[in-house]
Amino acid sequence: MSSSDFRFLMIGAMYENGGNTTHRFLDGHPQMFVYPFESQPGTRHVNDMLSSLFPLKYRWPVFPLDASPQEDYREIIDEECKVRARTPQVSKFRHVNFDFSDDERGRIYAQYVSNSGRSTGNNMAAFFRATFEAWKNHRRSGSEVMYVGYSPIITVDAEKILRDLPLAHVLHVVRNPWSAFADTSKRPVPLSLPNYMLGWTLNQYYALLYKDKYPDRVHVVRAEDVMLDPAKTLGAVCEKLGLEPAASLAKVTWNGQELQEVFPWGTIRVPTPEANLATARELNAEQIAEIRLRTRQYLEIFDYNSFI
Repeated sequence: MSSSDFRFLMIGAMYENGGNTTHRFLDGHPQMFVYPFESQPGTRHVNDMLSSLFPLKYRWPVFPLDASPQEDYREIIDEECKVRARTPQVSKFRHVNFDFSDDERGRIYAQYVSNSGRSTGNNMAAFFRATFEAWKNHRRSGSEVMYVGYSPIITVDAEKILRDLPLAHVLHVVRNPWSAFADTSKRPVPLSLPNYMLGWTLNQYYALLYKDKYPDRVHVVRAEDVMLDPAKTLGAVCEKLGLEPAASLAKVTWNGQELQEVFPWGTIRVPTPEANLATARELNAEQIAEIRLRTRQYLEIFDYNSFI
């Protein structure tokens, strides 16, 4: 089992753009192994022009040349899952039943990589496969054929993902910048409007660039369309992946169990068009105008000019 036969979908989105929401809508699909939390596959060895803009944990990983499989595994940040597994009392997911050992996953991972050989693609294939072998109470359908991860902003690394995993696809989610900024403003230490919009526009730049370069492997959806009709919007994506549309796409779930709200998996609590518009209207007129100015080149492309 190496990267050459690993079917994979990575979801990417700017913060508060509906990535977690889309991830939860896909969770119950019978043909998908859907990662339980944000995947956060990055390592501290990522070092490029974007390293100062986006947290390394969200990036596609870089591994040192002189390391063992065990050392590679420890380099993968994967903060949300490791915190829940090792110190569940401080995890924001401590309320969910998660029968999982990070040490066991590490052992399974090392066995896979010892057989396949070390490479970024083989390491990531082993990481996701080992996760679902170590997750003892994962509810399986028996029909799973594709693994699904989600990491914020990882669309900027889409070309690397496609290079390292020949059967991989990337799904980028974009949300109107007003609702997105209103939600990110609720964080304890939020990004400023200029800094947030720099990240938002860069994510859309890379999404459109790679969609043009790899039209059969990079897919873009609007969060608004996912909220309006998740079964239709994500069903169309599934067909492009060679999967069947499923009734489960109509509701957000975790480990196949329906959620009343997406939070704490994401900032969006209720994924409806009405709640999305109400969130945008929390901004004042000056903020609305400034966001329009800073994102103007993408508003027409994504049909957001008349959103608010």
